[in-house]
Amino acid sequence: MDWMVWTVPTAIFFAAIAALLVGMTIWELVSPTVERRGFLPMATTRGDRFFIGMLSVAWIHLLMGGFTSLSLWLALGVSVVWMLVLVRWG
Repeated sequence: MDWMVWTVPTAIFFAAIAALLVGMTIWELVSPTVERRGFLPMATTRGDRFFIGMLSVAWIHLLMGGFTSLSLWLALGVSVVWMLVLVRWG
């Protein structure tokens, strides 16, 4: 039987996503969000923008890893900046 090998980076990745989801849940309980319009072409809540951000971060990594020889650390930097901009002003 083959088992998936959980490396430290994989564990850190999933732990970070879990921590972000817990943090967003606590933030929502403490300060409920309202829909608003930012630069996205639709009204969104904080959770909507977070979800859209997570999807776009995955695409940033896939595109940079698949079509360029740039470091994935650069993709991580671009992704962090994008998430901050999207959650704040999206």
